[in-house]
Amino acid sequence: MSDWTNLWYVWLLLLTVFLLLLCGVSASCIKFCCRKKRLPVETFPRHPCDLTVIGIDSDSTAHSTVT
Repeated sequence: MSDWTNLWYVWLLLLTVFLLLLCGVSASCIKFCCRKKRLPVETFPRHPCDLTVIGIDSDSTAHSTVT
């Protein structure tokens, strides 16, 4: 049976995994905190638009030219 203190590469691997987990948790916390403080931004800015509606009777000349 080998001594755990002599297996330096196992400790290095464990330290690397621990640091990656720590960085991931820290990044998630920072992202969550920044998202809470930021004001909601509209994805599409509203532009004023004009809408014209023309009523057409079935007896009008405009209706017969359109059809």
